[in-house]
Amino acid sequence: MKKTLIAGLLLAAFASFAAQAQDAPSDPANNGGWSGSGEFGFASATGNTRSQNVNAKLGLNQENEQWKNNFYVDALRSKSQQKVVDAAGNTVEQFNTTANRYDGGASVGYKLDPRSYIVGATRYEHDDFGANLWQGVVSLGYGYIALKDERNELSFEIGPGYKRYRPADVNVLVNGVMVPQRQTTQGEVVARGLINYKYKLTSNTAFENTFLMEAGSKNTYLQNDAGVAVSMTKKMALKVGFQVRHNSDVLAGVKKTDTLTTTNLVYSF
Repeated sequence: MKKTLIAGLLLAAFASFAAQAQDAPSDPANNGGWSGSGEFGFASATGNTRSQNVNAKLGLNQENEQWKNNFYVDALRSKSQQKVVDAAGNTVEQFNTTANRYDGGASVGYKLDPRSYIVGATRYEHDDFGANLWQGVVSLGYGYIALKDERNELSFEIGPGYKRYRPADVNVLVNGVMVPQRQTTQGEVVARGLINYKYKLTSNTAFENTFLMEAGSKNTYLQNDAGVAVSMTKKMALKVGFQVRHNSDVLAGVKKTDTLTTTNLVYSF
């Protein structure tokens, strides 16, 4: 499955969401179940050391009597001062990119009853410094809302899917020069699982944890996102998040696990 197909599916899903949102009543209390949030975090250091880090997230959600939909895009970029050895053997300082990742996903859930639903999902990710340069997944499965009250919400999704991915390039020594070697694209059937839990600790503090699994015979991808948000106003909140990403099978010299800690300002709409 080509990257263009994954991107097309994401755009189609977003267009569907936008059309449904446009058709929904304009009254905020009855807008078809739509809600959304945007996050942004930035850090910069100068002087004896120099670094820049920016991360951003956008999420749209809809849940009503018939639909349970979700759309998101994330981006992460970092640059830092590094000491490197040039072609002449001299050690020099360079301001290099050390992280460059973006990903997006969408899921469309059609409810069979108040708790169970059929869900189609797609996800695409590009990471210049990860275990895989890019990966894309499409799946179809079953979802179930196990718990939902004023303070708690717990839901599960499971189903088969298909994944295409390209492992990161490997540097090979050719005539004394390190040359990146392109890896072949892989494809396999996967089992997709998703667990999402939300808990309202207090009137202005909420905890959320999302666990994603894409298990295949060649590689199993796991991702867990946990965060605590403290509301400052009805629209603004401060959120601390911790993300863990793990690939079971990676090339030599590539770490299996990546983590990311963020402190972001969140705007809800």
